[in-house]
Amino acid sequence: MPKIWRVYSGKDGKSHLEEVELEMKPFVDTEGAYGEAGPTQPAASIAFRVSPPGYVLNWHCAPRRQYSIALSGHAEIEVGDGTVARVGPGDVVLAEDLTGEGHVTRVVGNEPRFYAIVPLT
Repeated sequence: MPKIWRVYSGKDGKSHLEEVELEMKPFVDTEGAYGEAGPTQPAASIAFRVSPPGYVLNWHCAPRRQYSIALSGHAEIEVGDGTVARVGPGDVVLAEDLTGEGHVTRVVGNEPRFYAIVPLT
């Protein structure tokens, strides 16, 4: 099963990380595409972003529930208990830490990070 990283606010006022399995079920689409898919989720938009090597966004909360989908480059997500997750191409982060201390995002390595942000409604 595919997994995503979930960043969420804890009762201790800190953000936490957990790996969550995506529930996948077989599908066949009208044009003949088939395989496995997760549930459809309502999204508001999509934005593509590039952050340069060395970029650091210090402690912050997510501005809304949103997915961050890594397309190229690598980043680290650090939460209040010191846990750090390294994300790279194909990794998905669900940011839900809307309150509290938040998390740190830093681009690691020598290449820019290219990623998509998908706000959820």
